[in-house]
Amino acid sequence: MTSPSSTVVTRFAPSPTGYLHIGGARTALFNWLYAKGRGGKFLIRIEDTDRERSTDEAVKAIFDGLSWLELFGDEEPVFQFARADRHRDVVNELLATGHAYRDFLTADETTALRDQAKAEGRDFVSPWRDREPSVDDLTKPHTVRFRRPLDQAVAVDDAVQGTVRWESASLDDLVILRSDGAPTYNLAVVVDDHDMGVTHVIRGDDHLNNAARQSLIYDALGWTRPTFAHIPLIHGPDGAKLSKRHGAQAVHEYADMGYLPEAMRNYLARLGWAHGDDELFSDEQALAWFDLTGVNKAPARLDFDKLAHVNAHWLRLADDDRLAKLTLDAHLGRGRALQPDDEERLLRAMPFVKDRAKTIPELADQTAFVLQARPLALNEKSAGLLQGESGQRISRLRERLGLFQSWDVFALEAELKVFAEEEGVGFGKIGPSMRAALTGGSASPDIARTLCALGRDESLGRLDDALQQTK
Repeated sequence: MTSPSSTVVTRFAPSPTGYLHIGGARTALFNWLYAKGRGGKFLIRIEDTDRERSTDEAVKAIFDGLSWLELFGDEEPVFQFARADRHRDVVNELLATGHAYRDFLTADETTALRDQAKAEGRDFVSPWRDREPSVDDLTKPHTVRFRRPLDQAVAVDDAVQGTVRWESASLDDLVILRSDGAPTYNLAVVVDDHDMGVTHVIRGDDHLNNAARQSLIYDALGWTRPTFAHIPLIHGPDGAKLSKRHGAQAVHEYADMGYLPEAMRNYLARLGWAHGDDELFSDEQALAWFDLTGVNKAPARLDFDKLAHVNAHWLRLADDDRLAKLTLDAHLGRGRALQPDDEERLLRAMPFVKDRAKTIPELADQTAFVLQARPLALNEKSAGLLQGESGQRISRLRERLGLFQSWDVFALEAELKVFAEEEGVGFGKIGPSMRAALTGGSASPDIARTLCALGRDESLGRLDDALQQTK
């Protein structure tokens, strides 16, 4: 679990007490980008020491979210609870060197003394800090506290926040081992980061105060501190702390809403970090560009319009076969009964519709017309567009298209333009009637693209059906 000091090693260390939050996903991404962009290692640690709140479902949700984002650790994940014996060994080491002490105060006694100290305007210090326990005392339940140095400034050179200082007296003597023998968070984090060879601790700035406490533990153990980098949290569009009222918070919700993982990586990387004015960039570019100096100190604001813009860009670049499968899943999720040729139809349509959508559900909306079963049910408005002179014109166009073999969008556009000119009308007199016959009036791209999306046989069949119904 150790790495050479020359290798950059970062870690993402979530607590499995719920879903993978969007803020946690960005933290994971920043750690991944920083390490992988420097030829280093990205590690994952599950901080499951809170046994009452940690659940297997939450662990699964975290790994499912990371897997969807394609952020994979370079080694097997570490589970913090399984390392409790190692943590206790370090506590014993701190006791042996005088950097920790046993505290035999009960919880009620601690509360009373802390309240008294507050009322008298002084910091709380356990009376056991400078008291040697007797043999009888050692048989009683007790905690172990870290003996912080008094009257000493603690400085952390943070790669994002700059140099931050605390007075050690304000940090309290931290409990590092509970009375039930369970190591506490700040002790376990230091030991695990050291043993895993972590060189850079990149995390939310809500952990900034922990950096002071953890630095003192590093110093007491004679271990080299990692580089700390505390990134601002993500706020809602209104500048308030992100909450349910702002919309989706969990990574799986964004997947369900039809965003692509590469779009989420692009957007999250730009959320609180900048490389000039670049908004749209690939993973390769992000890996080459990302540096902690580009991380903003101010909280980032979630912007769903920008996210949709980024996702639309990556939809246009995505493989059609992949999009067809995702879009079919969306249709099936809406209750469609699977048909043998559904995926084939969607794949044929994809090049002509994917630039009209910002999410997968929108892509499902835009492709609904290609999955309609023949004959299409024409409503009164659509049927009306195929009556009289308009219907006769569509009949002539159908005959002409039946002789047309080059079912290419550019060739079809040219053919439709020539037909309109020969008919002596603008295409506005033809388009609505054609759309009614081909889609029943459903949303679709321009007529040449609609014809290509449907394919030659399906297009001609739908025109025949519509003209037959309106005779």
